Amino acid sequence: MSRLHLIDPAQATGTRKELLQQIHGAFGATPAMFRAVANSTAALQSMWGAFGALGSGVIPAKLGEQIAVAVADRNDCEYCLAAHTMLGRKAGASTAEMAAAQQGESTDPQTAAALRFALQLVDNRGQVGDADVQALREAGFNDEQIVEILAHVALNLFTNYMNLAFQVPLDFPAVKRRGTQPL
Repeated sequence: MSRLHLIDPAQATGTRKELLQQIHGAFGATPAMFRAVANSTAALQSMWGAFGALGSGVIPAKLGEQIAVAVADRNDCEYCLAAHTMLGRKAGASTAEMAAAQQGESTDPQTAAALRFALQLVDNRGQVGDADVQALREAGFNDEQIVEILAHVALNLFTNYMNLAFQVPLDFPAVKRRGTQPL
């Protein structure tokens, strides 16, 4: 049971209602996480805006979802693991690719570099070195893409913490956690 009241979109008003309608339109339903975040219109606006901005960024949707499952697995967030596995499949990733991403792995060297960096950010609370950033450049990422990788990690930290701290009920098909260990 959620530690927060899940906002009923039918009872929402103003900006909160508009945002929840947009979310419902995007998903065909209003996921519980958004209903929990909707307790704060500012937080909902921030999170939904970040999803929109990153969704139209330079990092492909598939890679964004692979980053999300790596971060979710590392943080033991069943909600985000389930949601982003489903979204990753919709973005063109195979079941095997999403399972590998949970462990920060990929057969594609560029994706593998991005996932390693994402998990380094999580494990080291943002404390990475010159060599870590250089490894991304050597894998073919430019500065814009590198910043977006970090932005994906930051957004997923917020959603992971939201779901973990407030025990948001799972409303996506569960995915088995791989239990990755810090790098």
